[in-house]
Amino acid sequence: MFGDKAKSLPHSVALILLPEFTMMPVTSAIEPLRQANRFAEKALYRWTMHSIDGQPVAASNNILTMVNGDLEAVPPDSSIIICGGLNVQKHADRRLISWLRKVARRGVDIGAVCTGAHILAEAGLLDGYKCTIHWENLPGFTEAFPELEATGGLFEIDRDRFTSAGGTTAIDMMLTLIASQHGPDLAAQVAEAILHSPIRHHSENQRMSLPARIGARHPKLVSIIEKMEGCLEDPLSPSVLAKQAGLSTRQLERLFRRYLDRSPKRYYLELRLKKARSLLLQTDLSVINVALACGFSSPSHFSKCYRSFYGRTPYRERGLPTPAAAEATMEIGERI
Repeated sequence: MFGDKAKSLPHSVALILLPEFTMMPVTSAIEPLRQANRFAEKALYRWTMHSIDGQPVAASNNILTMVNGDLEAVPPDSSIIICGGLNVQKHADRRLISWLRKVARRGVDIGAVCTGAHILAEAGLLDGYKCTIHWENLPGFTEAFPELEATGGLFEIDRDRFTSAGGTTAIDMMLTLIASQHGPDLAAQVAEAILHSPIRHHSENQRMSLPARIGARHPKLVSIIEKMEGCLEDPLSPSVLAKQAGLSTRQLERLFRRYLDRSPKRYYLELRLKKARSLLLQTDLSVINVALACGFSSPSHFSKCYRSFYGRTPYRERGLPTPAAAEATMEIGERI
């Protein structure tokens, strides 16, 4: 396994690039291996890049990336890394799913960076394993695969599966794997060379702290927003939030106006709508089920709020026509 002491060198790693893959986690996975070879003064690792059909792949930044071949050209016994990015659901090619299941039966260790975990989940290769995915994709991932243990950490290494959340988290994951195979001293050398120190623990948070995100450190405001983020499906009323924070409703209103320039009700609505957009773009949940998952009991009210905030209906967000009944309901509501 990747995390075990290497039995034969060089250790082969095959990166499978999906269309619209994110470039940063791919380079973040490769560079630590290159530097490990450099400091060891021998080839500890070798890597190849592949696409499903062997053709060059355009990343999400539109850079066209050459590959070493298709899936059948992957060197035997390579560790596999699925490299995802945007619109990963659209790129869950059945050929890839079938191939992954076949190589998994051979006991090959298989991982993913960024949204590649979605492909492993589709193939059933994360059942019984801890895993992670980028925080923007986590709500949709947990809705689509509720049986999986998605931790939301920077990365997870669980036996013969390894996943990282994207961005620079692939660096930490690869450094951890290098340390397990060739010792912490080599991993530390690599980390210093790429100016990535200290090596982060897998359980660290992906996102900035809440005070950093909202630009305010008021303890009661932070506590209230944490409650809001934890209760998107069953929203709490302003009066309940105020009471739990030891404030009056008027004090709650002033607090939000002072630090966030909006009412608590408006801020809460925006949180729910942002989650709704994530679910619309990253899952196959119906619009009605998305509405319910984000605390809207009325689909027409959800559509009206969504259109007011994003300038388009939930249906058009998915490129679908808005049902006539829903359009009529919204138009009536706007005239009232």
